Amino acid sequence: MLATKEEILAFINQNPLCFIATADTEQPRVRGIMTYKANEDGIIISTAKNKDFYKQLIANPKAELCFYHDKTQIRVTGIATEIDTNLSLKQEIVAARDFLQPMIDFKGYDFMGLFCISECVATVWNIDSPFERKRFVKL
Repeated sequence: MLATKEEILAFINQNPLCFIATADTEQPRVRGIMTYKANEDGIIISTAKNKDFYKQLIANPKAELCFYHDKTQIRVTGIATEIDTNLSLKQEIVAARDFLQPMIDFKGYDFMGLFCISECVATVWNIDSPFERKRFVKL
């Protein structure tokens, strides 16, 4: 079972597909996204500024991400902070994810919303030990 901050961050970086929950007033909203990277500073995500997802994070920055791979689930709660002025990071993300390039060509980098989810706390669950006591790990 993953137990340390380092193990959890490595898991997230190796398995970037997750589901993220936000709030639309009082209604929870969940969607699948790919995180860009995770480290001691937080988890980096991006989206288009015209999406409801972007608007929800701006209105209420509390979020929860859920990663799953090979019998292991990691849930991470945190606060999303827009880091929109980081052009070099936006360029790095687009270079790594070429499917974003048409959007950038059409709308420019200002159309791309960039967030760092920080103040993260993770909890790990594994199917082989489903009743193990829940532990919280600060990332």
